[in-house]
Amino acid sequence: MSDRLQNNVAIVTGGASGMGLATVERFVAEGASVVIGDMNAAAGEEAAARLGDRVRFTRADVSVEDDVAALVELAVDAFGGLDIMFNNAGIGGAFGPVTELDVDAWDETFAIDVRSVFLGIKHAARVMIGGGKGGSIINTASVAGLGGGAGPLAYSAAKAAVANLSVAAALELAPHRIRVNAICPGVIHTPLMHAGKPELVDEWLPALQPWPDRGEGAHIAGAALFLASEDSTFVTGQQLVVDGGLLAAGPRVTQFSHMFKDLNSLAGMAYGTTGQKPRYRRLDR
Repeated sequence: MSDRLQNNVAIVTGGASGMGLATVERFVAEGASVVIGDMNAAAGEEAAARLGDRVRFTRADVSVEDDVAALVELAVDAFGGLDIMFNNAGIGGAFGPVTELDVDAWDETFAIDVRSVFLGIKHAARVMIGGGKGGSIINTASVAGLGGGAGPLAYSAAKAAVANLSVAAALELAPHRIRVNAICPGVIHTPLMHAGKPELVDEWLPALQPWPDRGEGAHIAGAALFLASEDSTFVTGQQLVVDGGLLAAGPRVTQFSHMFKDLNSLAGMAYGTTGQKPRYRRLDR
């Protein structure tokens, strides 16, 4: 590894496992000092002990403002400042048909997946502005927030909010040389994704993801390193998709729905609900 983050101080929420832990490990290898915030105290303490003196852990519920403020305070007290804030913590959240979703579960999903990002931006920006050196704020969104069909309803809506929040905050914080960007992972093999059964994901993923290798936490760590380092000095307000071509391939409805099984035999124009009749011609086979 190099020293691309030498003398930098970072916070990684959700840093005790999965994409967050992979990023903590990469940041440390690149010279940064890191504060891990996570609900899983056992995993967080193990990671901090294993990674050495440049890592601190504190248990944090990122939907609670006092906990997020305490994370930022710990970074300043332990390492002297804050250069990088990676608002990565999140949950799958509410699931089920929209007609059956519980409103409290919906609110909790947004608290953990969206409010936490707002709080991280708020408290990190205060320190970065005060320090006068700028900084990098990175938020974990998702390909599920960029279109339909890539995740549960509540999760998808929450991640869409994170993506837009990142753009809006980037505009506000640009005069302070604080970059704000979102990473939009695809299917990444972490405990959050496979829930202990990665073999089930491996069964259906090849039909949707063009890239032959599965996504790993290290792929997200590499993207986060780019956005955290000086290599991205002129990059802000962006949504960096890291998904093995999943989004580029589209939802592939035509391959899986009987509604479109004969579509390739026709060519023409459809006008939706305008009242104008479609026109088409049948193609020779």
